[in-house]
Amino acid sequence: MTDESAKTRRIRRADFFSTYLKGRVIDIGCGKDPVLPTAEPYDSIYGHPHAGKIAEFKPVESYDCVYSSHCLEHMDNVPDTLRQWWGLVRPGGYLVLVVPDEELYEQGFWPSRFNPDHKATFRMGSTGAESPVSYDLVELISQLPQAELVSAERHTTGYIPWLKWNQGQTIRQKERLMAWLKPLKSFLKNHGLEYSLLGLCADRLCGFPVDQTLGRALAQIQIVCRKS
Repeated sequence: MTDESAKTRRIRRADFFSTYLKGRVIDIGCGKDPVLPTAEPYDSIYGHPHAGKIAEFKPVESYDCVYSSHCLEHMDNVPDTLRQWWGLVRPGGYLVLVVPDEELYEQGFWPSRFNPDHKATFRMGSTGAESPVSYDLVELISQLPQAELVSAERHTTGYIPWLKWNQGQTIRQKERLMAWLKPLKSFLKNHGLEYSLLGLCADRLCGFPVDQTLGRALAQIQIVCRKS
């Protein structure tokens, strides 16, 4: 995925940061784009050890907020990694997780067609498109000690449902998509977007799944939980 943290930042209200991302914050797997300028970055690009072994290097209950965006899906042992991250949260603090939504991102394909380093997929409840390594994120959170789920939401800003892979897509649906795209073509061209979005549409019409997150679209799940 491309620049997901920055894209998510654009849809968040100011009170999200003032409520959950306050005090001492660590951003696990942030790359060069931490969620806040004041957040402590934790990433391999800075020479830090693997995020799945962070408990060996950081003291327990040392952060007011542990934040991670699009990192958990790269971990070999998701439940164990999550327990380690949770252990860093102080009582009264928060864990904020953002992960790809498997129905919108993997779209029923495994291994992932768009990121071969993904080792797990995530959902909320049953979707009918679960991979062999699928986790219900809400269920995982419920297994953490002293965890109070604050919110669980899907982020789909900019995501076009008609472009999602559908094994049963009919000719009529394809015709509707073509009709929808025709008046949009000139608008996209005037805004310099013709090749990015129309290219995805062309791939989809030719029978290929497409990664809408290469553009501005979001296809993810966000979980916020508080440690009592």
